[in-house]
Amino acid sequence: MVESQGLPEGMYRLMALAAQGKVVDGGDGPSHTSFLMRVGQRVGEIAWGVMDFLSFLGEVILALVRVVCGRGSLRRDDFLLHLQDCGASALPIVSLISIVIGVIFAFVGSVQLKMFGAQIYVADIVGIGMAREMGAMMAGIIMAGRTGAAFAAQIGTMQVNEEVDALTTMGLNPVDFLVVPRMLALVIMLPLLCLYAIFLGIGGGMAIGVGMLDISWMQYWNETRAAVGMTQFMHGILKSGLYGVIIALAGCYHGMRCGRSALDVGDAATRAVVSSIVGLVLIDGVIAVVTSILGV
Repeated sequence: MVESQGLPEGMYRLMALAAQGKVVDGGDGPSHTSFLMRVGQRVGEIAWGVMDFLSFLGEVILALVRVVCGRGSLRRDDFLLHLQDCGASALPIVSLISIVIGVIFAFVGSVQLKMFGAQIYVADIVGIGMAREMGAMMAGIIMAGRTGAAFAAQIGTMQVNEEVDALTTMGLNPVDFLVVPRMLALVIMLPLLCLYAIFLGIGGGMAIGVGMLDISWMQYWNETRAAVGMTQFMHGILKSGLYGVIIALAGCYHGMRCGRSALDVGDAATRAVVSSIVGLVLIDGVIAVVTSILGV
């Protein structure tokens, strides 16, 4: 029983309107769909997501063609800003992780090699591991968590603030202004970060080899030069360029497809990081199989 005495006149009118509303019966419980229907819905969602991503990829390719042909809108200031963010600003965290990975490789290899008195081959393990795999992979994972998430959050916030709609309303292509500069910056800087990570990882392994395994600097350096050739370096650098494409596409795609709330921005950043890392691992596995078959 609701006591309604002493209420303002406006409240009486609101209560009267509420009393005229219809109550919808929700039923005995939630409706249950069959297993096959749920599978079909999920397959349909995946198929729609793949088609949507391919559509976005086509837009990006067309935008890159326009930029190459001189008909695109690539702002120099934005491009330089993204170059700095993807390059110099990422050096501290890349330096730390690369040195630690080199130290870990040296420790793990030395434990087994000491049994045979072959500590010198720690240089081979660290050099080949960093040049072929870990330099590119660790730089890619760092940039996926740092830069890929930033791309998704930045573009997603612009979606929430309707800035992307404003670009479209003014007759400007959002892909030209938001996606292309970020992608080019990351694709250019990630191979350089990979090369930087390789040398720092080798330096971390060298510090362990010289300081704990009684190997001279010159011995370690000569063994590294003998084990790691230009093919190993190019293998990692080319992979890192491909990783840059994957990270930039994932970050920008989830940012452009972000919803209109703050929660959607966080979800877009999370999906961008997860998609990037999964893509890196899958591509790395495919490249490893292909290069093994080709004997590279």
